[in-house]
Amino acid sequence: MANEHFDVVIVGAGLSGIGAGYHLQTNCPDRSYVILEGREAIGGTWDLFRYPGIRSDSDMFTLGYAFKPWTQAKAIADGPSILNYVRETAREHGIDQHIRFNTQVKGAAWSTVDAAWTVEVENDGKRNTVTANFLFLCGGYYSYAGGYTPEFPGIERFKGQLVHPQKWTPEIDHAGKKVVVIGSGATAVTLVPEMAKTAAHVTMLQRSPTYVVAAPAEDKQANWLRTKLPAKLAYAVTRWRKVLFGMVFYNYARKQPAKVKAGIIDMVRQQMGPDYDVATHFTPSYNPWDQRICLVPDADLFTALKSGKAEVVTDHIETFTETGIQLKSGKVLEADIVVSATGLVLQAMNGLKLRVDGRAIDPGKTLSYKGMMYSDVPNLASAFGYTNASWTLKCDLTCEYVCRLLNHMKKTGNRQVTPRNNDPNIGEVPWLDFSSGYVQRAMASFPKQGTKAPWKLHQNYALDLMNLRFTKIEDGVLEFSNKAGAKTRRLEAA
Repeated sequence: MANEHFDVVIVGAGLSGIGAGYHLQTNCPDRSYVILEGREAIGGTWDLFRYPGIRSDSDMFTLGYAFKPWTQAKAIADGPSILNYVRETAREHGIDQHIRFNTQVKGAAWSTVDAAWTVEVENDGKRNTVTANFLFLCGGYYSYAGGYTPEFPGIERFKGQLVHPQKWTPEIDHAGKKVVVIGSGATAVTLVPEMAKTAAHVTMLQRSPTYVVAAPAEDKQANWLRTKLPAKLAYAVTRWRKVLFGMVFYNYARKQPAKVKAGIIDMVRQQMGPDYDVATHFTPSYNPWDQRICLVPDADLFTALKSGKAEVVTDHIETFTETGIQLKSGKVLEADIVVSATGLVLQAMNGLKLRVDGRAIDPGKTLSYKGMMYSDVPNLASAFGYTNASWTLKCDLTCEYVCRLLNHMKKTGNRQVTPRNNDPNIGEVPWLDFSSGYVQRAMASFPKQGTKAPWKLHQNYALDLMNLRFTKIEDGVLEFSNKAGAKTRRLEAA
């Protein structure tokens, strides 16, 4: 791959990267591109995670691509189905022919003189470079090297098996075993009902509760619509219905948190019955959407709890023992397997080391433009989805906007576009305002968002749709420069 040049380099062949490939082919058909994938397969998250019950916690009518209808009956889909959907999309559109597998991107350096990124890659231990006019980061938001596991006291004494869901392998057999799942987020509530099917017993051990909402795995209205309307139209109608409901619910939760909290808790009480201690195990101390709300399809978690095959324990770990976990209350949980569903390790800009004209870029000192580009970093965008809705909704819009940007640059003859913050009244706030531990641990190293547009993250699909699809590209914030054929000089290194 040495000395190869492309108009666009896409990093990552997961849900975002395959979507980016489609949009580039469709909207910028004269541009060359390559997708560099560090692993040996398409799929990203949906190929990496192999733990029992792996599924989406977003409906597939919004997690699916806008251009490819989701046609299966289940709206809350399992991991293998989603993986197949992503790979099918890549095959159908020939995107798979543009992927270089086992190609780890290590860093990239921008040269204003050349109006190009030199991207450093590693393949089979060999370092190489490839150049590109534009760099599109689609490698997700967390490290694939491993998830976050706290330093549990006494862990060295434990004779059983400790595993993080991100490192799950087929050899791990939980059938007939006593299992403790540490955590209360989306991964934990997925693991518990699935493992309970064959385990001797499963305990979900949490320090504090999370909001959990049950919903049907199948959307009957969507399935009915498919029998009456053409597939694309039925998909579009359902997609917008889901989007609008999600926006209304989120806004209502922000304005009336006490009412939404009471409603969610009441739903759990109806599921678990009057004798269950909902106050201890399912009543969080924070407001809805201060962290993500967990979705359980067909109330599978509550069914597992009511069956006695699983339980929730709300307590703190005192220490691990040889045979399990001793809690601060004095209670002991026996365990053959402990699953540490304790979060991911978030990383900004796909963890790449970036330089601009010799100056190292510290992501934490940049300001995010429209949630996809970064102050003083030329010709680079990243795909980052919503926290309060499906990831792909924002990624589709991001890909559209990048294509608009590339076409505008070609039309005007500019080789370089750089977001510049020249407004002294723009304040800085964290990229995400979630209180989740794994988010808080990483925010210092992430780009900041501004206090007003176009530096502010809306977390609102309708607003982003208007801002990214219809507003003018030349907004006075994006600096277009480096005309084709014009003389350029190298900027002084900072």
